[in-house]
Amino acid sequence: MWKFVLRRSVTSLFVLFGVSVLTFLMVFFTPGDPAETILRQQMGGRTPPDAAIEQFRIEQGLNDPILVQYGDWVANILQGDLGQSYHNDASVVQLIFENLWPTFELALAGLFVALVIAVPTGVISAVHKGGRLDYGSQLAALLGLSMPNFWLGYLLMLVFAIQLGVLPTSGYGTADQLVLPAITLGTGMAAIVTRLLRSSMLEVLDEEYIRTARSKGLRERIVVYKHALRNALIPVITIVGLQFGYLLNGAVIIEMVFQRPGLGRLLIDSIFARDYPIVQGLVLVIAVFFVVTNFLVDVTYRYVDPRISFEGASK
Repeated sequence: MWKFVLRRSVTSLFVLFGVSVLTFLMVFFTPGDPAETILRQQMGGRTPPDAAIEQFRIEQGLNDPILVQYGDWVANILQGDLGQSYHNDASVVQLIFENLWPTFELALAGLFVALVIAVPTGVISAVHKGGRLDYGSQLAALLGLSMPNFWLGYLLMLVFAIQLGVLPTSGYGTADQLVLPAITLGTGMAAIVTRLLRSSMLEVLDEEYIRTARSKGLRERIVVYKHALRNALIPVITIVGLQFGYLLNGAVIIEMVFQRPGLGRLLIDSIFARDYPIVQGLVLVIAVFFVVTNFLVDVTYRYVDPRISFEGASK
């Protein structure tokens, strides 16, 4: 087990190195001069003088060779410094921490909604294979996969906020303001997990040990939920871990639709303002979260099923 964890940790470090290079280059080669853009915004749209642009580039190190800029950036990251915002000199780390919890809270709520919908639906669909409940759950899963997040968000807002008036259209800070964004975010993931769990349950229910359990006279509920569901959840654990990262990405759109604070809105605002230190810091933090999530999923997967090896996991 520890050998698996060590080797998986080493590969994660290589991935993080690649992510840091791509993150830096992505912003570095973005068209447009950030110095001119930011100074123009600060001067109310007027064209800044060349001397001011050059002074800004010197102060921010934008005239240094790319390798020097990358080396300085990585060295600062290793010291916990992601840089300062071009616009207000605020620390990028501070801005990320201020906006981290609203996004994380939304992703957790979306995950909760997805599991509450998917686990019973997937199990019922598999147990009643070929029946009305099975067809109904598959149709619901197909609809969940087909609906874009922003469209579903506006639809829920129209019905529950405007027509029925039982939930707020937007805002942040109270539980009722989290309901519609969480349902919007979790619906797509619920559809994926439902289909995966149904398929996994069907395979497990055909296993020999399940037939043996039934032949011993165990009640069907115990056979399904105690013996079959646990093994059927192994592939679901992997997908749930990976999908949680995608929930963070989906939160970008949800935060814009429901006017919530968070990393998504901070990223969009920073891209339009060409505030590159914030963009680089946010992309790196989200990528690190993906890598750490994958690492934890693999370790959990290995813990649940000790037969899995590092070589097998990497295939």
